[in-house]
Formats: sequence, structure tokens, C-alpha cells
Amino acid sequence: MQGPKVYVHFPGTARAALEFYAGIFGGELALYTLEEFNRTDGDPQAIAHGELNGVVCLGGADASAGDHPVRCEGMMLSLLGTAEPEVLHRWFDHLAEHGEVIDPLSDKPWGAVDGQVRDRYGLHWLIGYEPAGTA
Repeated sequence: MQGPKVYVHFPGTARAALEFYAGIFGGELALYTLEEFNRTDGDPQAIAHGELNGVVCLGGADASAGDHPVRCEGMMLSLLGTAEPEVLHRWFDHLAEHGEVIDPLSDKPWGAVDGQVRDRYGLHWLIGYEPAGTA
């Protein structure tokens, strides 16, 4: 493991959310149900554990009793400079579908290109890059 991995408790949407992120970022997605983990504390088809590993790594599960589902306030997932500009623009556009653009991905006065989006599952993303020749 290279560093911390965000692990999200989703409000019953873990499968859809992790499949959504895998569709955007690629990588390997593994999903395990409560039934597969021999758990009886919820819907057998609920996600007990899921992991997306690739350029973007995320873990998650459906929130169970006693867990609080995700609510992002005061935190962003930063993808600054993690891919080529055209890829970052594509990721931003896909995350914005049925989400909320907080700050458009655009040229900023300080010379960078960045923007913020809250996706349909409530995660807040900061995406951007330094244009060629300005770093």
C-alpha cells in the first residue's frame, strides 16, 4: 500500500457507487456481499466490502447498523496532476453527471487549471493540473 486509502460507508449504494468509479477510473474492482462473508446482519446482497484498485484506489461498503453513511464536509479527494489533462477533464465530466459542479474545471488566475465537483454519491473531488510549461 502506498498511502491512506479512502474507505466509504455508503447508504445502501456501495455496489452502484464502486461500479460507477470503476467505470470512470478503470482498475480492478472486487465486491463481496454480506452473504459471501457469512454475515446475517443485513440484506444478504448488501456489500460488506468492496475495493477499487488502480490509478484511483477506493474502498467501501454499505453502511450497517451503527455505521454513519458518508457525508463529505470539509474534505476533498484530490486528483491534482494524477493524469494527463484530457483524462482529468473526462474524469471531471463523468463525476459531474447527476452530481454538482462546485467550481468548473477551468483556468485559474494563479496559472493552474482546476475545479471541484460533488458526485452523485456525495464525494467531493478536486481535479486539476499545471498547464505545460508553467510548472
